[in-house]
Amino acid sequence: MAKKRAPDFDRDLSDLPPELRWREWMKRIEAVLFASAAPVAREDLARVVGQGASVDLLIEDLRADVETRPYEIAKCGNGWLLRTRAAYGPAIRAAADATEQALNLSDHDVAVLAAIAYHQPISRDGLKDIFGKDISRDLIGRLSERDLIAPGPREPRRGAPYTFVTTDAFLAAFDLTSLADLPDPEQLQDAGLAQAPLDPLDQGDDAALSE
Repeated sequence: MAKKRAPDFDRDLSDLPPELRWREWMKRIEAVLFASAAPVAREDLARVVGQGASVDLLIEDLRADVETRPYEIAKCGNGWLLRTRAAYGPAIRAAADATEQALNLSDHDVAVLAAIAYHQPISRDGLKDIFGKDISRDLIGRLSERDLIAPGPREPRRGAPYTFVTTDAFLAAFDLTSLADLPDPEQLQDAGLAQAPLDPLDQGDDAALSE
């Protein structure tokens, strides 16, 4: 999300009556959320409305405004995003597997992503301890390119290796409001997503893990 706005951008809309001004601010927030693939933080939304205007109240009114539409305003981490309602998932999947197309991750990619989500911040050495072998930089790069993970704090030890944490885009991709919504690890095992970290001998394609 761009941090700068056009010099002539009129945030306050002081020439409009209060009701129309509020409605225009709602439209601006809806437009910003519609245009963004990732959750948008409060401070970014505040840049398109009048100084002192409550983003939370605007979001609340916008939620009521879209109540009958097939999409909703969802809180995700420190921001909000527009997403289709769960009831329309089957229709979307019938047209195209949009989630699979967007993420394009292998089962092992997802297993590593789950390990990062549950153990963050975690370094590649930490992931190696979990999986029993090196996790390739290519795999970390794929997760980073999709904005699912980001650099975390450096570990306070020799070499100060980088750690990795999940992002708000990760929460959005998996329909989570916060990390507290992560499923129980036993549920992941039941789904086959936590099998690799728990069983280093069953790692799938070794070539995929090589440097």
